[in-house]
Amino acid sequence: MYSHYDQQKDTFKLVEKLASRNFKKELVLLKYLVRDIVNMKEFDITGGRIWELEPETASYKLVFQVGNVKKIPRGYSIPITEHPILARLIKERTVLNYETDPILREKGIEIYSVTGVGNVIRLKNAKYYKYALGFNAPEILQSFYETLNIINSVANIALKGLASQQKQKKIEKDILKASEIQRSLQPDHKMQFHDYDIYGLCLSAHYVGGDYFDYILHSVEEEERLSILVSDAAAKGLPAATQALFLSGAIRMGSTFTQSISKFMSRLNNLIWETFPYERFVTLFYCELTLSANRLVLYANAGHCPPIHYRPTTDICQKLDSTGGFLGLLEHQKFGVENIRMHPGDVLVLYTDGITEARDKEGTLFGEERLFEVMKKNHLFTPEEISFAIIETVQKFTKDSDFSDDQTIVVIKRNNK
Repeated sequence: MYSHYDQQKDTFKLVEKLASRNFKKELVLLKYLVRDIVNMKEFDITGGRIWELEPETASYKLVFQVGNVKKIPRGYSIPITEHPILARLIKERTVLNYETDPILREKGIEIYSVTGVGNVIRLKNAKYYKYALGFNAPEILQSFYETLNIINSVANIALKGLASQQKQKKIEKDILKASEIQRSLQPDHKMQFHDYDIYGLCLSAHYVGGDYFDYILHSVEEEERLSILVSDAAAKGLPAATQALFLSGAIRMGSTFTQSISKFMSRLNNLIWETFPYERFVTLFYCELTLSANRLVLYANAGHCPPIHYRPTTDICQKLDSTGGFLGLLEHQKFGVENIRMHPGDVLVLYTDGITEARDKEGTLFGEERLFEVMKKNHLFTPEEISFAIIETVQKFTKDSDFSDDQTIVVIKRNNK
């Protein structure tokens, strides 16, 4: 079933694709992004504008507009003193409000919908984004607000990526050092937890990446449980690695202080929202192996690729779909908790989109069905052997393509002891 969270993921992938081209100037990048978003029927957005902050006049000047809307006079400026809501962008990132400017209302803009991107500039005891992207939609729904937040994140990621490219040679040594730190913090590949065998593997496409997995052993009131997680940062390169390192420490600290997975996920979401104002969100799958008689596995999925549970006795693969949105996309999100039972011989595969979204030279996705087949074919083997079988199959599939992305796999198998 196509869910609200699937729509979030599809929106992110579509906006990310629009912003993935190479540009030399940030304003050119934003113009192409806004134009493409307005022209895409999937977004149901009728008009878009780019406003650039002019510190010397304490105003936002219109530098670009597109869409099926009445045109605002070229070079029109909005004084920040008359629009205090613009200062709220630093905290809220995206704001929707009724328009008060008479010229904009005359042009049919009744709802003030804007999201801030770019560098942050201090002006008159307040902070403002360098650019404000304004959009119109036929209806102001929750999905429109979420779409603006996704546009915000992808635009900021693209702008930071542009700046990183320009400084790449200067920071290459730092990147190499960060790569060493990131590798040193990864857990051992193999893990055994009573009658569970586990194997994890993370392959970065570049020096550093945003994929991350971990095992966390807990012992509370003589009850043992093992947390296993896989995450993927929306950012790329060094910013993504920074998010992954931050997430590692936050999860290890946070999971120790609460036994409620839903509360833990909500707190983690708010922490990412407050800590990362640009590279906004992270996907995360978090599960806990318990020692209950039926070997219940509790899990929460924050917009991550759905792990696959394979039960050989029935030859059925079950996807563990999202129970909440991306971490950091919206403040004060709630996350559901679901469960599965691991029978002897059952296999559970956690992975990032570098596996299922790998492409061959024709652009065909590796997809979930191929992953199902590899799991079924190799389910009698150890988690390590299953992991390498998946990676080897993906690499053969992408052998002649230009595809390059981080790839992470964690295989959990309940043995027959």
